[in-house]
Amino acid sequence: MSYGSRGDIEPLAGLAVALRRLGAEARVCAPPDTEFAELLAGTGAETVPFGWPVRALVRGEVPHAPGGVPQRAAELVAEHFSTIARAAEGCDVLLATGAMPTGCRSVAEMLGIPYVYAAFQPVTLPSPHYTPAARPGHPLPPDETDNRVLWELDAESVNALYGPPLNTHRAAHGLPPVDRVRDHVFTDRPWLAADPVLSPWELPADLQVVQTGAWIHHDERPLPPELVEFLDAGTPPVYVGFGSMPMLGAQDIARVAVEAVRSQGRRVLMARGWADLDVIDTDGDCFVVGEVNQQALFGRVAAVVHHGGAGTTTTAARAGAPQVIVPQFVDQPYFAARIAQLGAGAAHDGPTPTVDSLTTALRTALAPETSARAKAVAALIPTDGATVAANMLIAASR
Repeated sequence: MSYGSRGDIEPLAGLAVALRRLGAEARVCAPPDTEFAELLAGTGAETVPFGWPVRALVRGEVPHAPGGVPQRAAELVAEHFSTIARAAEGCDVLLATGAMPTGCRSVAEMLGIPYVYAAFQPVTLPSPHYTPAARPGHPLPPDETDNRVLWELDAESVNALYGPPLNTHRAAHGLPPVDRVRDHVFTDRPWLAADPVLSPWELPADLQVVQTGAWIHHDERPLPPELVEFLDAGTPPVYVGFGSMPMLGAQDIARVAVEAVRSQGRRVLMARGWADLDVIDTDGDCFVVGEVNQQALFGRVAAVVHHGGAGTTTTAARAGAPQVIVPQFVDQPYFAARIAQLGAGAAHDGPTPTVDSLTTALRTALAPETSARAKAVAALIPTDGATVAANMLIAASR
């Protein structure tokens, strides 16, 4: 199960396909967004919707809960003990990812089956090497620099937000209370479903993390004919897309992106995404696409400008495409820094680009040495992470 945006759902599609290829059945619980349902339908796995549609939630189209974030957290925990619990009946193992799957280990405990927690990026797991992201309503002290102290504060924030609803449900099912909710959810041996080249787990660390590699859902869809026609009509364009990010803080982002790309003498290929990007004029050097096969597309572009989600970063890296990452929050600044460290692109400074700042980043990404380095990194990235994880899950269920 997973609750989150596409980057939290697509890896489960890759895992489900790998499990079925090994002869196992898979049941996937995910938010009820139409695009997620269409994605998962192609895996052959049974799907179970739960929670609110994520797109509507992040775009502010779901009415605010009277109790704010704590009420939303309590509602999600309740879904774990109801929808997820029903879906897990008859299963041999329960794997949980995405936004704090607080009740899922309790569900596995109730059913007497193994439980696995997996993260898609290292920075969401407690580590002395990373600073935790602030949680809603619980800002981190700006003057504290000790990561271990900050992670302890993070644990307290999770307890405050999720502890009461979790322990209420556990008591109702005859289970003892949990003192440290975050550590209970993560376990002391979480899996890291991320590429070891792009996002290695750094040692020494307290957790015994098992890194499987990224769970890639191999996309076989052809590119739309009109897109192929645009690609064939000139030099490789620069792709600009921010996936599930609504980009509410950068509402002029389409104009900024088009002007910056044009300043480099390049055509523009924009992905509409949840930010609803669109052309800004009738010039023929811009093209807008909806949901397409990025694995096929990114090998045909000059660079990829995006938000820095784990999935898009990995797809662009596998394609050998130079990247400009405009990070918004959570793990995205980490991936921006990693791509810059690897020499495979540029990290934009902050979430709101200007024409000048994006132009500067594009100059770095479009430089010949960056392109060469991006291709070299692509050759290092394995593609069997989902199969590795599927074999481990099957072994855990026996």
